[in-house]
Amino acid sequence: MTTMLRTALTAGCLLATTPFATAHDGGVTKVFEGTASWYGPGFHGRQTANGETYDMNDLTAAHPNLPFGTRVRVTNEATDESVVVRINDRGPYAKNRVIDLSKEAAADIGILDTGVGRVTIEVLA
Repeated sequence: MTTMLRTALTAGCLLATTPFATAHDGGVTKVFEGTASWYGPGFHGRQTANGETYDMNDLTAAHPNLPFGTRVRVTNEATDESVVVRINDRGPYAKNRVIDLSKEAAADIGILDTGVGRVTIEVLA
């Protein structure tokens, strides 16, 4: 019984001190700013530029030239809310926009209602 109790307490202490994994633990290779928009219902289920089926509920984004699979942290400059997304499509095609977020990603950073927002984008290593 003592051994079981000691094992349980040790495991609990280890769990309490083990840091939780973050969405990304690597460095940042590039930072830029601009206006983000989002796309969703009209594209949901259609093929993206990298061949995947677009799911507006995934944390993905469209960018004109970042390689497919690149992970970026997008931060809403007005609210400081951020989300990490994976580039899987090309766009945006609207003038003066730097990234098109999935509906889910836009909701996570608070631009779903406005449709657009000023963001900082960090390309993650």
